Amino acid sequence: MSELKYEELFPGVWRIRFGNPEEFTPSTFRWADARACAVAFDGGLEQFPLEICNSTFHTNARGCRLEIPMDADERLYGLGLNTGLFDKTNRRLYVRPSDHPEKTSNDSHAPVPFFVSTRGYGVYVDTSRYATFYTGNAVPLRVNIDSERRGVATSTAELYQAREIRNKTMLIDIPTAQGVDVYLFAGPSMLDAVSRYVMFSGGGPVPPLWGLGIQYRGDGAFGAEESLALARDFRENHIPCDVWGLEPGWQTRKYPCSFLWNTDRFPDPDRYAEKMRRMGYRVSVWQHAFTDPRSPIYDALLTHAGDYKVFKTGLVPDFADPKTRDIFAEHQAEVLYSKKGIECVKLDECDNEPDVVKTWSFPEASTFPSGLDGEQMHSLFGLLYQQTMLAPLEGMNKRTWGLVRNSHALASPLPYVLYSDSYDHRCYVRGLVNEGFSGLMWTPEVRETESVEELYRRVQSAIFSPQVLINSWYLLIPPWKQIQTDANRRMELMPEHEEATKVIRSLFELRMSLIPYLYSAFNDYYNCGVPPIRALVLDYPEDESTYAVDDQFMFGNLLMVAPIFTGQESRSVYLPEGDWYDFWTDEKYSGSQTIEIGKPLDQIPVFVKGDSILPLAEPVEFVEDGTVFDLTMRVYSDSPNPFTLYEDDGVTLDYRNGSQNCVVLSWRNESGVIHKSGDYTGPQRYKFRAWTRVS
Repeated sequence: MSELKYEELFPGVWRIRFGNPEEFTPSTFRWADARACAVAFDGGLEQFPLEICNSTFHTNARGCRLEIPMDADERLYGLGLNTGLFDKTNRRLYVRPSDHPEKTSNDSHAPVPFFVSTRGYGVYVDTSRYATFYTGNAVPLRVNIDSERRGVATSTAELYQAREIRNKTMLIDIPTAQGVDVYLFAGPSMLDAVSRYVMFSGGGPVPPLWGLGIQYRGDGAFGAEESLALARDFRENHIPCDVWGLEPGWQTRKYPCSFLWNTDRFPDPDRYAEKMRRMGYRVSVWQHAFTDPRSPIYDALLTHAGDYKVFKTGLVPDFADPKTRDIFAEHQAEVLYSKKGIECVKLDECDNEPDVVKTWSFPEASTFPSGLDGEQMHSLFGLLYQQTMLAPLEGMNKRTWGLVRNSHALASPLPYVLYSDSYDHRCYVRGLVNEGFSGLMWTPEVRETESVEELYRRVQSAIFSPQVLINSWYLLIPPWKQIQTDANRRMELMPEHEEATKVIRSLFELRMSLIPYLYSAFNDYYNCGVPPIRALVLDYPEDESTYAVDDQFMFGNLLMVAPIFTGQESRSVYLPEGDWYDFWTDEKYSGSQTIEIGKPLDQIPVFVKGDSILPLAEPVEFVEDGTVFDLTMRVYSDSPNPFTLYEDDGVTLDYRNGSQNCVVLSWRNESGVIHKSGDYTGPQRYKFRAWTRVS
């Protein structure tokens, strides 16, 4: 047992050091400086709701373990972006990277050793080890347990059902390490605790305005001709789209990667990129970090790589080494950013699969020149890869909005959205609900569908996510023109594809109308640490009816979304306290009740919080650097709360230096009032067309 050593870092944030922490942890490689949260906290550690002084710490030959008392009725959430679980209480959960995020073991694309409790506190354990969290179901021998089994077991299931333990213990098992830093985040609410963690991570990212539009990724074999033809078709049919994605075919080698343009498919990459820009597209390219021997940076990376290869011949760059990052990033800037004007990248294959016989990535026993072993590198690889690719763009004063398949702790400032090769729709929605607990972002991308109904329902979920991603990497034509007809993914032209195209266009336009609203939510993420998409329990922690709601979520501060799944004619929706308005019909509902609601195939249940001002933009087909949004303000009640829009150039990092305006919308005496303040002096972003009072 070790004496506690703690220090206050910010109001409501403390670090407690147990033993001798390892050299390499997520905080070793943090991207942004920690920032204080705007939520006030005047108390000291003695007022912290966690009985931290009763925690115990032990070391042994295996590693170390930390035991923290828990209340019998508290519920825990977070521990990364797992799509199979919501409430994380009374479980054994691993913090391990995996390419299968729906596992009940908690393996995921973004394992994060941070959890938040309904008691209004958060705990971050600063480790890159595959830690195990026993969230209330581990019982130390020395502890006297008051437990209760209800009735006599009459089945195997009842026999092995866990007893209700009234005085619980959280056990955190960290292999190898002989010490660890633990960070405590006060509330008083759950959302306050999460916001403190996000701000401690550096705050959330502010995306470029074009990043909040639609991204379409074409077939992986497309060359310049096919890509340009389909991109022109989108414009001719007025289908909104901002980002055009190139999959593996743009490179000469892809498993592993060469990071060289395939001039057979793209004879003139510069000309291709220029044509796409003229049509209003930003180009995103796919890659992973495992480097092919034919890549021009292979030899330079040889002494800066792990001692095992991936995909037979690909070396694994040691991104923990600044020299490695420089070699890798300088080549990316040359091939993509500076000459071609590529503004975003999809970072694939940077996770792992620890529980299959035929694993594909580097072993945990690997060693790297920086001193990390394979286990630590797997945990940190996605983080370090994002940072490596982001550095050149930040040096060019450019924002980006990329995709990534692995992340970890303290990742909130990184402008990359997680995606997956799995495809369960309910799991995808659960990912949206879970993302806010750990300061992450997730896209429920759309690929093939088996019916028009499934297509619409999946696109509707994607519309209300950080990145609307249509990933047709193996589809020659868009999914709204074809359907999957058998288990072998055989695709056929959809007879009603013209009608489907109209519906998809209208859904995309809905997303484009929400860009100013969502942009403001991301500015709140940057300034205050409030996740733009989050579970109901974060906003309503006193309402136990929200504790198990894993298929509804807040989208910004004013909208609540409740996706419908294929085969459902209607669904139950829980409305927390307060008034709620149906986004489509303006029908008013009282909160603290569950309602049954159905919607036509082209609509998704969305509810607007009462006493709100909701700005909606006239949809545009794509966002240009100088786009001005024509806004209509919907007013819900006679005396709504003000709403703040943020105005800046939408593409550079100048907002970090205060170059932005706050545009406050308010409603007084049955008329709208607009007040603007700030240091941004560029072209205006908003025209205010009309105010509509919703009765």
